[in-house]
Amino acid sequence: MTEFKHKTVLLEEAIEMLNIDPEGIYVDATLGGAGHTSLILNALKGGRLYAFDQDQTAITNAQQNLAAPIAAGQLVLMQTNFANLKSALANVGVTGIDGIVYDLGVSSPQLDVAQRGFSYRLEAPLDMRMDQRQALTAKTIVNEWSFNDLQRIIARYGEERFAKRIARAIEKYRTEQAITTTTELAEIVKNAIPAATRRTGGHPAKRTFQALRIAVNDEMAVLESSLEQAIDLLNQGGRISAITFQSLEDRIVADAFKKRSRLPELPKGLPVIPDDLQPELKMITRKPIMPAEDELTQNHRAHSARLRVAEKN
Repeated sequence: MTEFKHKTVLLEEAIEMLNIDPEGIYVDATLGGAGHTSLILNALKGGRLYAFDQDQTAITNAQQNLAAPIAAGQLVLMQTNFANLKSALANVGVTGIDGIVYDLGVSSPQLDVAQRGFSYRLEAPLDMRMDQRQALTAKTIVNEWSFNDLQRIIARYGEERFAKRIARAIEKYRTEQAITTTTELAEIVKNAIPAATRRTGGHPAKRTFQALRIAVNDEMAVLESSLEQAIDLLNQGGRISAITFQSLEDRIVADAFKKRSRLPELPKGLPVIPDDLQPELKMITRKPIMPAEDELTQNHRAHSARLRVAEKN
């Protein structure tokens, strides 16, 4: 059986906020270890769930552990990027959904399996692809992208204040030899950051590795596109739950919800807002839901988690 140990963060809260109709049609945009998928399936009686993941490990795990609902047609696995939400669902005859959940970032198995190349602590080839079928890897970016592009992605996606120094150190190192492993890159990044700074704030390579992962998988653009599609697909009263683990993701989710929940400019003195001018979304969570204290104690990866929920008007 495929080994896929992953502790889902904000599991109960995210699914409870979907307000599931047992006969409804739902989407888990990030299947992962199937934590959210399993809980949605438990709430469905005649409904159907479509679970997306581009990672073969996640698909195989679900095929093995959720064989019964798959065989019954209650669960349909979609091995594709959630950027293809509309087209993939249209291919199976689905044009409207009653709810969708996103659990963003990297799952524990992707971090913990060394050969995937996501971890700065475990030696592995520089990979970081969530979809092993794609061509672009972290090794390509680190060795072939220009200094300016490296600085840009490390600063933007890693929010790293020493992005220029790190990009310069990478550029200098690769003139002598190619950078091929995670630990090799982690050491280059560590040496580029001032010693005083390295003593606090966790591993010095954390932000750079986050930036590379986002760039390899085009995560920010993909998320923006997928959220827009998800909102369009929602039926009236349908909800979207999104769990984020870093500030860039959270900002994209918050902005997408706010943009579609604002009223248009209205004539002054209008006594009642017509139905066709009502905003598309209603914010269910004005502020993000955070993990409870016991979850924070049990799961160190829960500390940065934020859950936002919106409903289609």
